[in-house]
Order: sequence, then structure tokens, then C-alpha cells
Amino acid sequence: MWLGRLAVGVVFFFNVTCALAFILQPDRYAAGFESDGVAGRMLVRGIGILFLMWNATYPPVLFHPNRHRTLFGIILVQQAIGLAGELWMLSTLPAGHAALRETGLRFVGFAAPGVVALGRACRACAKNASPPTAPSSQRS
Repeated sequence: MWLGRLAVGVVFFFNVTCALAFILQPDRYAAGFESDGVAGRMLVRGIGILFLMWNATYPPVLFHPNRHRTLFGIILVQQAIGLAGELWMLSTLPAGHAALRETGLRFVGFAAPGVVALGRACRACAKNASPPTAPSSQRS
């Protein structure tokens, strides 16, 4: 259970830290998306808000990984989709977009270890969890 909490907590911390940085200081990150001005600020803030939405599932799992095994699986799938999408975007990025490539590689650099850590922790929690019990009204 502690491995699950650690993995979820670390990924949650980095995701929320990134989200808040994007929301509070969008001008620092807009160039990494080849954007600037009002459009760049809104783009980066929007990404930050999406990060916060994405991470709303983490706190219940952080506190009770074994109790929320299905939600833990959803978090793992979300992280894997993020990694797959980032890799796909990098593979289709035309030459001449160094800032976008660097930003994409930075996201992959956080997402890949997150998928591995969450996958191992989710598997460990599932392996060590006791089977669900039937409600008392259904027991013989």
C-alpha cells in the first residue's frame, strides 16, 4: 500500500506543480509551445487547468490505494494515454520546431517514469489486496 501511495503521490506532486506553474506563470512557458501574447497565456493556462482536471482522481487513491483499485487503474490508463499521445505528437512533429520538440521531450521525460512507477504500484496493490467481501445482508 505504501508503494502505491508513494508512486501516486510523486506523480500527483509533479503534475500539480506543473499545472500551477502553467496557470500562475504562463508567460514563462508559452515560448515552449511556440506561442506568445494573450493567445500564448491562454493556451498555457488552459493546459494547466486540464492538468488539474486530470489529477482530480489522484487524492482518493493517494489516501486509500487498496480501497480505490479501479480508480488506481484509471489513473494508470490516463498516464499511459498521456505518454502515448506525447510520443505520437513528437513522431508527427515536422522539422524546424525545436521548442515544441524540447517541450514534448520534457513531458515524455515525466510521463514515462510515471507510467512505470504507477504500473508497478498498481500491480503490487492488486496482488496484495484481499478479495472484496459481500455485504452482510448477502452472506449466509
